[in-house]
Amino acid sequence: MLYVFGFERVCVVMGDLFFVDPQPGEGQEGAERGVRLEVRLIDRQPLQGSIYSAQPIAIGKPIWRADLLERADGPPASFDRTHHHPTFRSWEPGRRQYDPELSAAPVEWVASQLRDLDALASRSEVGADELAATDADDLRAAVPEIEETLRRLLGRVHAGDLARPPAGAVESARSSWL
Repeated sequence: MLYVFGFERVCVVMGDLFFVDPQPGEGQEGAERGVRLEVRLIDRQPLQGSIYSAQPIAIGKPIWRADLLERADGPPASFDRTHHHPTFRSWEPGRRQYDPELSAAPVEWVASQLRDLDALASRSEVGADELAATDADDLRAAVPEIEETLRRLLGRVHAGDLARPPAGAVESARSSWL
């Protein structure tokens, strides 16, 4: 499942995720499931046909990521592996950053981060000139809808409808749009 909230130059994307790291860090062994949410750049591409043709859209460079994850073999809604990546180097995320407030109230914590696009962008490689003047206000106005969608998506993960493991035994997996 993939959701996209697009604004002028920025978008919020989120989707369910099932993940098995073939070389996990200490304490990160085993499969993880949950929801990944990213703030990214978005760009309208040139039309590929007439004025009536579908609009090509490119979801581009990441600015910030939150992974609302938990051990796949653990209880739903434990959020025991929930973290965020405040920085990216090109497409690669920086190290996982854990915050007790994020694990305690993940949806609310993510919403508070989304309300401050300038702070998120200031830690990224994205320059202020890459953002539209209206992006911060437009994103802030959409936060309640993003929160609602995030809660619904997490509910479907916790119910077992999404973020399911691939068939068979796996040593490495990444089942997600993101």
